Amino acid sequence: MSHIKTGAEKPKAMTLDEVMVELESFGKESHRKIYQNHGANVPVFGVPVGDMKKIQKKIKKNHELSLQLFNTGNGDAMYFAGLIADEKQITKEDLENWARSSTWYMTSEYTVPWVTAESSFALELGLKWIDDPEENVQTSGWSTLSSWISITPDEEIDKKLFSALLDRVEKSIHSAKNRVRYTMNAFVISVGSYIPDLTEKALNAGKNIGKVQVEMGGTACKVPVIPDYIKKVADKGYIGKKRKEARC
Repeated sequence: MSHIKTGAEKPKAMTLDEVMVELESFGKESHRKIYQNHGANVPVFGVPVGDMKKIQKKIKKNHELSLQLFNTGNGDAMYFAGLIADEKQITKEDLENWARSSTWYMTSEYTVPWVTAESSFALELGLKWIDDPEENVQTSGWSTLSSWISITPDEEIDKKLFSALLDRVEKSIHSAKNRVRYTMNAFVISVGSYIPDLTEKALNAGKNIGKVQVEMGGTACKVPVIPDYIKKVADKGYIGKKRKEARC
């Protein structure tokens, strides 16, 4: 009896080695230098994010593979792990490990917060991490909270809690550690942009905070000025407009 196909066969899943080879093939020396100038203190191939998206389309989400990639310690692989991570399967322990293993901002301020924000542990871990003594973990905390409110329905957000966090940032941002200052600044912008009830308070906090100084490793990157940024969002009519997912 002949085999009858009932639909398109599922493509064979890529292995860790196959993904690493493909990532390396997309590596560019110019991007590797850029990442190093931005503080990459781990091995990197220098893969543009746009090229990572090409591989992501083939894999979609793969929990086990994402864990394997992150554990390589390669900066590109760790970032890519976040693009294919399954927020429904990843555990709190996995996320804690990721937060403490992330030693430069591409993973601590993007990969870890994006996946955490989409998980069921977002608020719990975000609030825990902002009190951690380690700079990279603190940045993951503030970035997680920023991402979480960007995708969470307004009625599910505790406005009193985030109002109190605004007060905390206003009082402590200038004495915080370097990258923590950057993520605190972004947090105020996020609150002002995604929680309409707190937009005015975020604007006032931004005015009181003023310009935030962050050492950017000698690059041309600048820290956004809070009131200016929120006003741009308002001018576009985007205040309170939520994102579909934290990852981008």
